[in-house]
Amino acid sequence: MWWSSYASATVQSTAKNFMMKSESPFTHTYRAYIKTTESGELKLRFWCSNLVDSTWADGSESSANLIGGSWKIESAYIANGGRLPDGSVVEGTQIPVTFDSSIARLVMPGEKFWSDAARIMIPEEHYLVFSWTITTLAAGVSFPYNTECPLVSAYDAPGNAAGQSTADGFQKSANCLFLPDFIGCEREGAKRIAFLGDSITQGVRTRPDAYEYWVARIAEGLGPEYSVWNLGSGWARAYDAASDKAWLSKAKQSDEVVIALGVNDISTTRRSALQVLEDLQTIVSILKGSRIDMSVILCTVPPYNLTDAQELVWRDVNQAIRSHAIAGVDRIFDIAEVLSQATPRDNLIIPEYMSNEFDAHPNGKAGSAIASAFSAWY
Repeated sequence: MWWSSYASATVQSTAKNFMMKSESPFTHTYRAYIKTTESGELKLRFWCSNLVDSTWADGSESSANLIGGSWKIESAYIANGGRLPDGSVVEGTQIPVTFDSSIARLVMPGEKFWSDAARIMIPEEHYLVFSWTITTLAAGVSFPYNTECPLVSAYDAPGNAAGQSTADGFQKSANCLFLPDFIGCEREGAKRIAFLGDSITQGVRTRPDAYEYWVARIAEGLGPEYSVWNLGSGWARAYDAASDKAWLSKAKQSDEVVIALGVNDISTTRRSALQVLEDLQTIVSILKGSRIDMSVILCTVPPYNLTDAQELVWRDVNQAIRSHAIAGVDRIFDIAEVLSQATPRDNLIIPEYMSNEFDAHPNGKAGSAIASAFSAWY
């Protein structure tokens, strides 16, 4: 019911690709600094899903649709983080986030739920900070989160520190970003666009807090009449979304979905071109069938320096996409054309667009190039 009146308040991805596991129960606090797409007085709601969205690495540790365990939100707060994401918040700005009017909430396996609305004033160029203290109820699996070098400043501390304004006890989080799945701001009439992709969509390897990845750059150029929800998730595959469960259910809440998948299907799981195309077709068909006015944009598979058999699959998939072989797609954005070297080396990303000489994840310069091409095309 709340999806119709709340739009994504940030372009930071909050997709989940990993599950917290521990040898014994614990209480811990997680704090993250988010750049919101709007400033001033914001009316926010938070939606949480106790499910993993997409598969991590080879899937042996965490896979799509894995159900979280039982855990408890002891307390949660939003605050003005100021201009410097240093682990503290501006004194006196903390607002409690409640759930059905309660500070605490027990979360059951696989549960999905909304917070109550909370109002906060965030001045221009200041961060919104979300802090919550979590208690796990047993050893083993508990809550899903995103594991990767965080693209935003994230901190954690032992014990119950969500209501604390200082940085005392907090340390920079290592490969753990734990936030609600949807950070929504009340905003009527905005066109909602979701970007469904892997780490390239998420923005992995770009500079933390810089918001220089392509989805963030596109959102910046679209203007206030649009709302962008970044559903990029590291290591994600097309078949994760094609399962039509946790991850794709999020994309269905949008008016338009931009799909940028295939790199991990080809490079990590070595799926055939036919398998990748079948999964993409399934995703498009499900999205188009989810609502009458759903619009779907399909991207070509970005170059990821694939060679040999994987290069051939990459070429076959992109040829099929460009030939409109996927039924139901409204438009095709050729992201590969923006990032690729000249033919016949178009399977390779332009060197100056690489995160480093060994990593083909697009950097901030590539993000600007993609956003410029997308905006001109869109």
